[in-house]
Amino acid sequence: MSEQRSYPRHVKTDAGDIEIRLMSPADEAAVLAFGKGLPTHDLLFLPRNISEPKVLSAWVKEIERGAITSLLAVRDGKVVGCGTLVRDPHSWSPHVGEIRMVISPEVRGQGVGKALSQETFALALGAGLEKLSVQMTVDQQAAIALFESLGFKAEALLRDHVRDVDGKTHDIVVLGHNIAQVQAQMEAYGLPGAVQH
Repeated sequence: MSEQRSYPRHVKTDAGDIEIRLMSPADEAAVLAFGKGLPTHDLLFLPRNISEPKVLSAWVKEIERGAITSLLAVRDGKVVGCGTLVRDPHSWSPHVGEIRMVISPEVRGQGVGKALSQETFALALGAGLEKLSVQMTVDQQAAIALFESLGFKAEALLRDHVRDVDGKTHDIVVLGHNIAQVQAQMEAYGLPGAVQH
């Protein structure tokens, strides 16, 4: 199950041809431009504001350290999506990864988020993680539906968990996916390859 995926990968979507590749320090300016172009509300379900240069610098350092892996969705040389897998092997939850994902409004509903979420999910499988979580504001219905289609289920509602720039609070929903349990069930039914992409 720990097959390593190779990048870049190219996928055809309704938004056109998308290149999915690993984020590197050279992408800092492009990702900052992507972050600055996102609606403020979309930034709320990321733990930090990726439209801030200092946040991006810290993000790049985490990538270089190997603590996080970020995939970029690029169309015509412009970043239109980002999927990140965060894990902490030194915590009490080394078997758990968190997926963070955000897609540019201009390509939403056109298959970019689906392709990026599947690739990020595949990275988690390749890393041997047993459980995944993802969080978003409760009104992000399309994103919730997308992750539910990958087998994630709602596990928690965190009331008034994030505050936007206007001071208004928003609820966050946490979805989880118990990979190990699903794999065991599939193997019991003779379907071990079903989770491989």
